[in-house]
Amino acid sequence: MAARFPRRCTALLALLVAAVAVTLVGASPAAADPEGGTKKLRNALETAAKGYDQAQTKLASSKKRQKQLTVKLKESQAGAAALTEQVGELANRSYQMGRISTVTMLLNSASPDGFMERVQSLDMLAQVDSGTLADYRDEIDTAKRAKTALDNEIKEQKKQVTVMARKKKQAELALAEVGGGAAGGFVDANSPAAKPAPRNSDGSWPKESCTVNDPTSTGCITPRTLHAYQESRADSFKRYTVCYSSRSSGEHPKGRACDFSSNSSTFKNAAATGGDKAYGDRLAAYFVKNASELGVMYVIWYRQIWMPSTGWRAYSASGGPAAVHTNHVHLSML
Repeated sequence: MAARFPRRCTALLALLVAAVAVTLVGASPAAADPEGGTKKLRNALETAAKGYDQAQTKLASSKKRQKQLTVKLKESQAGAAALTEQVGELANRSYQMGRISTVTMLLNSASPDGFMERVQSLDMLAQVDSGTLADYRDEIDTAKRAKTALDNEIKEQKKQVTVMARKKKQAELALAEVGGGAAGGFVDANSPAAKPAPRNSDGSWPKESCTVNDPTSTGCITPRTLHAYQESRADSFKRYTVCYSSRSSGEHPKGRACDFSSNSSTFKNAAATGGDKAYGDRLAAYFVKNASELGVMYVIWYRQIWMPSTGWRAYSASGGPAAVHTNHVHLSML
């Protein structure tokens, strides 16, 4: 009995050590966060990116309205100017006729026919005068309304530019925590042009959830993510890709992200070189060029991250090739 007790304690101690080891491994940053970075960072980038995109959309809409209002203002001002001469003539005629009353003009008619002719003339004159003055007032009022609306649009644009600058600063500060200084980035002037994803009538992106089957896994993705994936494949980027995956944070479990391997058949546990590196460079540049058409939130490739507000910045996450994104291009969607 005494001999069995130490062995039992030894076994229990071994199980306890193993459990602690598993807990520590599971809590390690690399295992909990295969994409590198932190949940806090990704939340900050998402907030900044969405705020920037919304402000940019409102700015574009305001500029469009401003252009339309500018045309309307010029048309109204031209219409009022053209009527100014006619209004002046009416005022002069009214002044000249003011010394003779309408009744006097009618009584001085030499014949019944002349009387009727003068009645009709006066009626037509009144109609013409009334119509011209009404048109003149309408043009002046329209011009005033257009000018007021234009002033409001200019205020709106200044507001949205301020919001965009603030969101850009938020993204830069968040990236600064992972060494996010300016970077050379990946650009390809010859990148194909993707077909635009559907937008709302005001230019904003429709709200989407994980509702369509992911062709790269057994999960789901958003329609906009599917569109970006399909467009990239249509433009010859067909290497191994996985979009949906079950994780504790990030866009993958929301169906709003894809990892595009630089290798044709798998995610290699090594940094891409040669043709694989060139493929990743071209793919990253493709998503940047078509960001506005596809609804790209950010792109990460080879220790760099691109956002519409910041351009390419350094992304010095710690860990293996997956965490620092040297073996795959990461795409996150709005």
